[in-house]
Amino acid sequence: MNKKSIGILAAVVVIVCAAVFGGIYATRNIGKSEKKITQESAVNRLEKMVKKIEPRTAQPVKSPIEYDAAEDEAAELPDIDTCPVGVEAVTPLYAEIYSSPEKAGTGTDGWLCEMAEEFNQQGYEVNGQPVSVKVRKVNSGQALDYIATGKAVPEGYAPSSMLWVNMLNARGVTTETVAERMVGNVAGILLSEKTHKQIIEKYGSVDLKAITEATEAGEFAMGYTNPFASSAGLNFLVCTLERYDLGNPLSETAMEGFRKFQKNVPFVALTTMQMRDAAENGSLDGFIMEYQSYVNDTILSRNYKFTPYGYRHDNPLVSIASASQEKKDILNLFAEYCASDNAKKRAEEYGFNAMNDYICEYEEVSGDILVAAQKLYKTNKDSGRPVIGVFVTDVSGSMAGEPLQALQESLINSMKYINTQNYIGLVSYSDEVVIELPIQEFNLEQQTYFKGAVEHLSATGGTATFDGICVALDMIRELMDQYPDAKPMLFVLSDGETNTGYGLNDIRDVLSGMKIPVYTIGYNADLAALESISSVNEAASIDASTDDVVYQLKILFNANM
Repeated sequence: MNKKSIGILAAVVVIVCAAVFGGIYATRNIGKSEKKITQESAVNRLEKMVKKIEPRTAQPVKSPIEYDAAEDEAAELPDIDTCPVGVEAVTPLYAEIYSSPEKAGTGTDGWLCEMAEEFNQQGYEVNGQPVSVKVRKVNSGQALDYIATGKAVPEGYAPSSMLWVNMLNARGVTTETVAERMVGNVAGILLSEKTHKQIIEKYGSVDLKAITEATEAGEFAMGYTNPFASSAGLNFLVCTLERYDLGNPLSETAMEGFRKFQKNVPFVALTTMQMRDAAENGSLDGFIMEYQSYVNDTILSRNYKFTPYGYRHDNPLVSIASASQEKKDILNLFAEYCASDNAKKRAEEYGFNAMNDYICEYEEVSGDILVAAQKLYKTNKDSGRPVIGVFVTDVSGSMAGEPLQALQESLINSMKYINTQNYIGLVSYSDEVVIELPIQEFNLEQQTYFKGAVEHLSATGGTATFDGICVALDMIRELMDQYPDAKPMLFVLSDGETNTGYGLNDIRDVLSGMKIPVYTIGYNADLAALESISSVNEAASIDASTDDVVYQLKILFNANM
């Protein structure tokens, strides 16, 4: 037999062996789902790891609960300087504008900043004095909170949608419209081509009614963003309620419909990036986004179809009534400059003004209804399913001082944003892991124990982050046996990388198999290490400096707890 024949024979043998062993491997678990096997192996491994960790349980301590809602709302907001300035004023007399990020950033998200830079060089005057504008990038919902509480009040407010202006008016702040539309935009639902086709085949068209019906029936995994912070999320919430009862979106009919819909929503995302990651990993069939962001992302625009919904996002500009007339005049001059042909052309290049024919099917909604809709969301978002949550707190030596104080303050402040029917526990870790508070229903008594446990945390030793996560996962696993329909989640609060105990590679399969999202909150932290934990099950990782962590946790808990 020549060398060529021997080579061919050897190749055939390899292929046959591969096919045989591949077939054995592929059929080894016939009759048993992959998910069940993964969960079983994850739990078995977790139990062995927790036995090695040997956590101890602390003596419970009570602390009285005191809330002052009016003071707390302003106090929990960070200093306004934590929100970046996109364009500085160049004259002593100027008007400051709080703008939503999609037009106050850089690149294709920098339209308003570019207009402001150009405006400031034109030599405009008011009453003989040179004037300019200052643009600060602030999320629409957060800007509303600054203005409504009086913590930081600009002369101009340019949110994504008029919905926020209506809410601001409902909270007692009078505004005057400078421009109903600076640049046109719409919110939309992104569907893969396959999902888009399936909905058309069954429902005849793709619209909000079809999508909510498909989600309610469990045929479609829908994701949307936090309606307390996101313009698209707030829009989606109120339109979903109106879809169930157009005449009264706060009726019991609307609430019942929303609960049925929400029951099949995997999670409400804090950020668009979190939704995108979930979609790419197959956890979501569709999610929401503004058209301007969609069209500027080539991956999304190639792989997803965009269906507009709800109220237009036409980026209005309003002045706050308390502003001086001179500063209102500056805003009017700036709005006129932004309405020029050159400005409109630039906006189109950046993806704005592309769906001018889209008209919202709903009538204008009042700010009072929007405020009430947010409250309704908070109490109905889990559709009667409690959340089982454990807070895993880093008390290593590097957290001593200001970081631990910020952690304690943020947790205590955020307690009031946790629904009382949820089940909450607390774990701390340094070199060892301590169960500070076993999981119980978050009634008033559990709240007093939670506050007492948080107040008694002290920092020392190493950082065994994944040991703490393992113990928390095991606590949740035990309670899930009693409440199988509950929504489990972990919150890890830390300032950096692990330096003792298990590592991420040791527990990655456990996290993946148990499907429990792990939200991480970094206190001046190594964010890459924390992001790697959250990314396993598409949870969010929050960069929370000691200046803004209180507000960040409020947003997180309003969305999830």
